[in-house]
Amino acid sequence: MSFLGRVYKRLFDIVLALVGILFTLPIMVVAFIIASFETKSFGLFIQKRVGKDGKLFNVFKIKTMRALKGVDTTVTTANDMRITKSGKFFRDTKIDELPQLFNVLFGTMSFVGPRPDVEGYADRLEGEDRVILTIRPGITGPASLKYRNEEEILAKQENPKEYNDNVIWVDKVKINRAYIENWSFKKDMEYIFKTVVR
Repeated sequence: MSFLGRVYKRLFDIVLALVGILFTLPIMVVAFIIASFETKSFGLFIQKRVGKDGKLFNVFKIKTMRALKGVDTTVTTANDMRITKSGKFFRDTKIDELPQLFNVLFGTMSFVGPRPDVEGYADRLEGEDRVILTIRPGITGPASLKYRNEEEILAKQENPKEYNDNVIWVDKVKINRAYIENWSFKKDMEYIFKTVVR
């Protein structure tokens, strides 16, 4: 990605994030209140994720799960017992991801790019695969679109974490590398359009 391409991408992110926040802030507030009541905790989910240059940042989401003892928290599947009723709706409609508009505005994320992972994945990339860390992680992207039903896929596996680590994650790395190596503003617009109309 050229320097000019990075500038265009960042300017677009700032403008669209401001517009998005302006129109969706009331929805975020209502979702936050509902999530707070149903999870009996602070309704905003904040977690450390690996960002550009391998630096950690706080990702923001509406909380969709309650804390339960004895439940595997390494991988989330569609039938995860921790997901609340409102949380399922927020996940299906992607309302839970609206707070990430602030991540985009603050510069820790972009609208399009590799999804930000918890430690133990992107931070351990080696060789040419580390090109993925040269750009901001995104709310959506080609890998996110391909695995839009990732939780349903994992729910069908005997060992969800193993399948995620050895199949899905490996494929995502290939897809994200290709995205960066063949980046264009037009493709970013296409990914955003496909995300909105799906």
